[in-house]
Amino acid sequence: MKKRARVIYNPTSGRELIKKNLADVLQILENAGYVTSAHATTPEAGDAKREAELAVADGYDLVVAAGGDGTINEVINGIAEQPSRPKVGIIPTGTTNDFARALHVPRDVIKATEIIAAGQSVAMDIGKANDTYFINIGGGGRLTELTYDVPSKLKTMLGQLAYYLKGIEMLPSFKATKVKIEYDDGFFEGEAMFFLLGLTNSIGGFEKIAPDAKLDDGKFSLIVVKKVNLPEFIRLITLAIRGDHIKEPNVIYVKSEKVVVTSEEKMLINLDGELGGETPMTFQNLNQHIEFFANVEEIPASDLDVKYEEQFTIDQ
Repeated sequence: MKKRARVIYNPTSGRELIKKNLADVLQILENAGYVTSAHATTPEAGDAKREAELAVADGYDLVVAAGGDGTINEVINGIAEQPSRPKVGIIPTGTTNDFARALHVPRDVIKATEIIAAGQSVAMDIGKANDTYFINIGGGGRLTELTYDVPSKLKTMLGQLAYYLKGIEMLPSFKATKVKIEYDDGFFEGEAMFFLLGLTNSIGGFEKIAPDAKLDDGKFSLIVVKKVNLPEFIRLITLAIRGDHIKEPNVIYVKSEKVVVTSEEKMLINLDGELGGETPMTFQNLNQHIEFFANVEEIPASDLDVKYEEQFTIDQ
């Protein structure tokens, strides 16, 4: 019996690249042995999540999430709770595509589909924040609000530059928040500019912010930037882009399986670039929870906790 694949795609993402190439995407998957079908997401909140839930209930072997990190996040939220989870392929057409970058999946629609068709996959950690799942990053603080403060039209026109421009605009408003952040080996209590939880080493398009992040070790890379003045804050951000921030006295950088964040004032939580609620929030790493198709030859051994021969599988 042939395997079945369900493609859930955002028709407006990446200047409608998926929509324009959908026939070719389905043909490549058909040639790889799948019976295929597709669903175009609507602007209605949670549409991709509901469609992924239906795909699991219908017994699909493969679910392909095509769009930006937000679309992939929704699809994962429709799959993660299920006791039997299909493998997941991604076709990235968003602004930053952090998760695809970690899996070394190219932005070219056809090449990304060919990686899925090649059949190599890796079991990846995902995060759970209270009752919501995320695949790449969780965080809180004014800086992390950038991704949902940037209008969609501006992201479409300017891509990642839109985030930089918005960040410059927001710089004067950055301020610290009084928080308590508990992690496996300790806690921080005081004022912080922001905190980040990375599941991969690619955050906001930069690959050195969580330099030793692994895709499958069951731990977050936790970064906390303590209260600093504006010039020092700008200096730390510059260091972070180069990966030179982790030993700074105003930065906490640790690995942790579980993180609990509480705050006296309202702190919004960013999950994969979308608004994910507010504190209090408990973050839990779910070790090797979902299997994703990836460009396995390009993933450095240092990004993985499990040996190459044990971790990667090839479907026949």
